[in-house]
Amino acid sequence: MVTSDAQQTAEVAELIARARVVLWDFDGPICRLFAGHPANHVTRELVQWLDGHGMRRLLTDDERAASDPQVVLRAVDLRHPGSDLVTELEGRLTLEELRAVPSAMPTPYADPLIRTWSAVGTRPAVVTNNSPLAVREYLVSRGLLGCFAPHIYGRTQDLRLLKPDPHSLNRALNATGVAPLAALMIGDSPSDLAAAERAGVPFLGYARNQLKADLLMDAGAEHVVGSLQPVLDALRR
Repeated sequence: MVTSDAQQTAEVAELIARARVVLWDFDGPICRLFAGHPANHVTRELVQWLDGHGMRRLLTDDERAASDPQVVLRAVDLRHPGSDLVTELEGRLTLEELRAVPSAMPTPYADPLIRTWSAVGTRPAVVTNNSPLAVREYLVSRGLLGCFAPHIYGRTQDLRLLKPDPHSLNRALNATGVAPLAALMIGDSPSDLAAAERAGVPFLGYARNQLKADLLMDAGAEHVVGSLQPVLDALRR
């Protein structure tokens, strides 16, 4: 279960008090990127493109049926690392993420939380496996780019450095000059938690439903909230 309100408030307040930089995962804590442009449709488009190029056997049945298009991208990179095929596939995924931005759904309380945190002097950064181009376009659409720029650390051509690798978190820490224990990571997946642990950064899990909460807690997350409202309330206090 997600922690009780009283315990949650105390734990969140302690995490906030120490944070000088907040490292945000993008798809989940900030918005639901594929709310109106379903991720499983994107996966199907990528799989069909591979099939059309005679690569039907490149993916397993589970990979072909995945709801997350990044599963396909990682699978191809695992078998053909650094190839032109991976570059083309990554470019296609980036285009699909950009197409998803206009129909992305903001996470409740994320916008005011980001603005309030920035107003009190805590620097936010995005650390994500999504394309930084899509992140930037979304932040512009919400009037939030000024809170984050230039600290947007997204997918690079080296897919081995995607989370759970802590590469994006370490880039953010190095750029802001903040020690890991003076930062806070907000993420919604076990890979976010693993990256935070490897970077030595405290972690706050965001879970919009019980399934996501269970996945985070099964992975070892100690602090999980079902809404960003208690985070905003604790910050305002």
